Amino acid sequence: MSAGPYGPDQGFAGPPLPPMPSSPPPAPPDALRAVAVALLNLSGLGLGYAALRRRLPMVLCWLATGVLLFAVLPADADGAPVGVVVGYGVFLLLAAVHGGLLGLRTRLARPGNAPLAALLGVLLLAVPAGGALWYQDAHDEAVEQALLDRLHQADRLVAKSGRQSFTAVSADYRTALDVYRDLAVEHSRSRAARQVPDHMRTYYETVGSAYAHRDYCAAVAPLTYLRSVPRTMPKERLGSLARWPDDRLADSLYECGARRLAAGETDWVTRFGDLLDTFPGSGPAAKVVPAVDAAVSRAGKAVGGGEPCAAVGRLRDLNTRIDELATSSGDAAAGLAKAAGRAGKSGDAGEYSCGVDQYKDGDFDAARKTMEQFVSDNKHDARRARARKIAIAAEVAQTLPAAGRKLPGTASGGSISVTVKNDSPDDITVLYTGPVTGSFTLKGCGSCTSYPLATTLIVGFKPCNDSGRNYPRRTIELPAGTTYFVHKPHGAGSATPASDTARLRSGYLYTECAYTTRTLGSGY
Repeated sequence: MSAGPYGPDQGFAGPPLPPMPSSPPPAPPDALRAVAVALLNLSGLGLGYAALRRRLPMVLCWLATGVLLFAVLPADADGAPVGVVVGYGVFLLLAAVHGGLLGLRTRLARPGNAPLAALLGVLLLAVPAGGALWYQDAHDEAVEQALLDRLHQADRLVAKSGRQSFTAVSADYRTALDVYRDLAVEHSRSRAARQVPDHMRTYYETVGSAYAHRDYCAAVAPLTYLRSVPRTMPKERLGSLARWPDDRLADSLYECGARRLAAGETDWVTRFGDLLDTFPGSGPAAKVVPAVDAAVSRAGKAVGGGEPCAAVGRLRDLNTRIDELATSSGDAAAGLAKAAGRAGKSGDAGEYSCGVDQYKDGDFDAARKTMEQFVSDNKHDARRARARKIAIAAEVAQTLPAAGRKLPGTASGGSISVTVKNDSPDDITVLYTGPVTGSFTLKGCGSCTSYPLATTLIVGFKPCNDSGRNYPRRTIELPAGTTYFVHKPHGAGSATPASDTARLRSGYLYTECAYTTRTLGSGY
């Protein structure tokens, strides 16, 4: 007999008790509870799983949120990786759905009240929403800082370029301008874009700094470039800068052209041409004609100086280049044409002084050509007669250098007769200089022939000695002194002029005879 908990066993028997279940039985389905768990999981903290005491999926939610934070923080201008954000969003939706299915038949540990849990889930949605808003603000600020960094990098590039010539760094200036333009157009609402106008003023002043340093020729290229900027940069970002280069460029074109003109360089025509074409009504354009006139006057005065030939060359060059400029200079054309005419006339007149200088320097070939040109160009100049004599004397001096020791005068005639005969089949020109300078031409002797060279070497050889021939001749009157003769044959091919130095004395009659040899040219 045994005893039960209430006393001795009275012998009653009944069915055995069922075993205890391994887990609580499922709760009745509750949609609100399911929604509450889903909302709690949408916070990204796994709180729905925590309410159901499901630790492993809760930890997975924490890990997913940690990966997201690691990937997107700190916020930068590039923004969050799209793949990470999309993946995290999909994960949250799956966690919400999974948690909702679990919560449908599982009681909440805490809070045990489903409506309270749902309210808490709604309130906790502020966590991801607030995080997204905070991240967007941080991203926007990162973008602003990145744009400001681009602005400052462009500023540093401009500052660095300002220490070098425009030609060497023009590409860097264009790179900086591309940055300013992009900020102003593509990011017009940014803080960096609002600063662009002030930075553009610095940009203009740096690019055009050669003008501030009075380096006008170097300033032309950068100022011309700055005039092209308004074609690509919004006008509201430039304001008065759009016209900033105009006056400076006009002034630089004039000053550069004037300096090159005064220095005798050639590209002044380009500078003045650009000025008259681009800024025809400007003050600098009005100074072009006076500057050209002054250059012509200076060159004209230099003809009387120590380098008359250089002055004549300068006048010739001015005449050509001023004519070139006048063809496309608008209102200035008449004044420039007049200046070109003065330069041409002064150059023609200056040929005489140039020829004299060449003669005195012993450059007889150049002196002859210059004086012949002077005679041709100046039909009414009072110096024309003497210029012709200087040309003759220069040609004589090319064969007899002693003839060029003195500049010939304008004297003519004398008391000593000199007869020149032509024992040559060719016409000859007789040139002479000394106390008197002149020239004349003798016709060829029709019955005469060239002498063999061997004949001219025989002792006693005497040309012009055939009494049966009527030699072409001419008699001239010359004063006493040394006279230099040159007989220049015509049509004798490579024949060289023959020459003679005659020392004339009163009381004598002199004869000159011209002849030619068959192999060595002419003789006398």
